Amino acid sequence: MGVSDCDNMLMLLGVSTDMSAKEREVVTSLMIKGFNDLAKEAGTSVNGGQSVLNPWYIIGGVATSVVSSNEFIMPENAVEGDVLVLTKPLGTQIAVNAHQWLEQPKYWEKIKDIVSESDVKKAYQEAMFGMARLNKTAAKLMHKFHAHAATDVTGFGMLGHAKNLAANQKAEVSFVIESLPIYAHMAAVAKASPINFKLLDGYSAETSGGLLIAMTHEDAVSFCEAFQKEDGHSAWIIGKVVKGTRDATIDNNVNIIEV
Repeated sequence: MGVSDCDNMLMLLGVSTDMSAKEREVVTSLMIKGFNDLAKEAGTSVNGGQSVLNPWYIIGGVATSVVSSNEFIMPENAVEGDVLVLTKPLGTQIAVNAHQWLEQPKYWEKIKDIVSESDVKKAYQEAMFGMARLNKTAAKLMHKFHAHAATDVTGFGMLGHAKNLAANQKAEVSFVIESLPIYAHMAAVAKASPINFKLLDGYSAETSGGLLIAMTHEDAVSFCEAFQKEDGHSAWIIGKVVKGTRDATIDNNVNIIEV
């Protein structure tokens, strides 16, 4: 973890067969432009890839770098007394689904009494901007503030990735998650949802999520301040590293931080 320079990027693109030729022309151009814009922001360029036809649009990439040993941080050196920092809010899966449900009455009926249409649209917009934001600043600051271990938070959810990271530690430690920063109103939506996304259980999938980082409390405070200044967004101290059996849990009295 902590690699902030990318030497090469490949683009993997699936073009929807359910669209007309004109629709594909417009949408595909915009998706490629967005991908290239983010590659440029990351300091790299797209030098190849593959395109396929698919029922729905998909886009992804493969990033590669050649680095020396001092340019990356092994995810294995968390120690008792460290704290856990998270660099992006949770709830992207809920925000995207709630937005889709605005046009699906059977689902919208289940949540309309606990969230407004404008709240859903705002959460969706915040989630979109969050997913489009790189983790490059966080990766750089991991070195400056002496991170001991880290992972991204994506498809396995917050707790899933925390468990994987804890299992990889050299020391006999465990992670306790005490706070969950979640896009505003999405915790309430998750509770009322007809589909159990397991957001509050820590298993809701995130797309382009943030980094979960273990470091000393002093370094974590400085990291969060520097991250706010350089990235323009908040990072949160969400838990602690304790003596244990290389596992991760969410505290029974977990604090929900509305973002």
